[in-house]
Amino acid sequence: MPEGDQRPGKGGVDRSEGFGERLLGKLLDRAHEMPPQLIAPLIAEEVAGVGGRDVSILLQDYARELLVPLPGRGLLMGDPEEIGDSPAGTAFLRASALEVEQSDGVRMYLPLLDGSDEVGVMALTLDTVDEDDRRLLRRLAGLVADMLVTKHAYTDLFFQARRREAMSVAAEMQWSLLPPLTMSVPQVAVGAAVEPAYGIAGDSFDYALDDNILHAAVIDAMGHGLDAATMATVAIGAYRHARRADIGLDRMYAFMDRAITEQFGIDHFVTAQMVTLDVTTGLLRWVNAGHPPPLLMRGNRVIERLEGPTTLPVGLGGEPPVVSEIRLRRGDRVLCYTDGVVEERDAEGEPFGEERLIDCVNRCADVEGGLRAGALRLSAVLKQQRGGRTSDDTTLFMIEWRGGTAGHLAFSPE
Repeated sequence: MPEGDQRPGKGGVDRSEGFGERLLGKLLDRAHEMPPQLIAPLIAEEVAGVGGRDVSILLQDYARELLVPLPGRGLLMGDPEEIGDSPAGTAFLRASALEVEQSDGVRMYLPLLDGSDEVGVMALTLDTVDEDDRRLLRRLAGLVADMLVTKHAYTDLFFQARRREAMSVAAEMQWSLLPPLTMSVPQVAVGAAVEPAYGIAGDSFDYALDDNILHAAVIDAMGHGLDAATMATVAIGAYRHARRADIGLDRMYAFMDRAITEQFGIDHFVTAQMVTLDVTTGLLRWVNAGHPPPLLMRGNRVIERLEGPTTLPVGLGGEPPVVSEIRLRRGDRVLCYTDGVVEERDAEGEPFGEERLIDCVNRCADVEGGLRAGALRLSAVLKQQRGGRTSDDTTLFMIEWRGGTAGHLAFSPE
């Protein structure tokens, strides 16, 4: 390192902005063609270059209960850390860095954010920490997240690290179909959870933010196992095809209905709810094909069931659906869920029911960490309230309308 790049008082290690730009650029140049198994030693080397040590990359497991260490040369391998009760878990839920003073320095936990979806957490130790360190390591964590997501597409290494128990073939199909469980921009955020994580089959969801319109769908295919997973795959594929062909909500049902009927016959069906949200005006529109009605939350309380005309489940040839609509207020949340949430029976054999769901939603609405943490906490509480039982697939999909603007993000600050 040239002498002019060093800063006094940091042991000869420069972490200034100019140096940081060169380091991140060099890391990006090296990562393009790097095989996935070399990502770990590359990260460890670059962290060591800024005076860091004991580097761990912790990935979220499929059940969303633990952060599990990614194995690799140069990385510290420890025990998995609980998302709900650990420094790494706190950084993950808050999506912000956490610093813990230790006898040998400062242990830093930095969320690995790919866009607004969280991959996991990077942990490392520095002797001391200042604002230059925080800025550089925040950017380094962002680049590491992007590298992990990019390499993830053509390796099984990261899947295997996240998997804590055997996964069914049906669940394997569903996880490969699902979009990121969380997404957040200034105008809108979404958060989702699926159970059982290692045995999900017929439930699925999808969403896309296209310009000012958020499109979303939640479905529940009849049956269990591979048959249900195959039907869900066809239903989501038909939904995506219709959405990308700019087929509106009023005609989307017929398109999906035909796909299910042609593939599986008239004795198979999928309940479905398709939604659009104009993120500039808050206008929510939806069609319901045999699905439980969404719940509207305002001020951390459920205030309304979004009832409306329904049609038969997809595949049963129902009448064209009526499009319902409501204009949201800033901060409103809408919760869509599948019937497995309320039909699960407790230890006494009683259905869980909608009232108990609403009670759990109200108790989890104000969890620190926003929608991302709220959806995760709600899923955990519901599972606990059911005594850990998940005899049917359950899916939660939550939308929060924020009503902000994002245009300023396209321009560099003066």
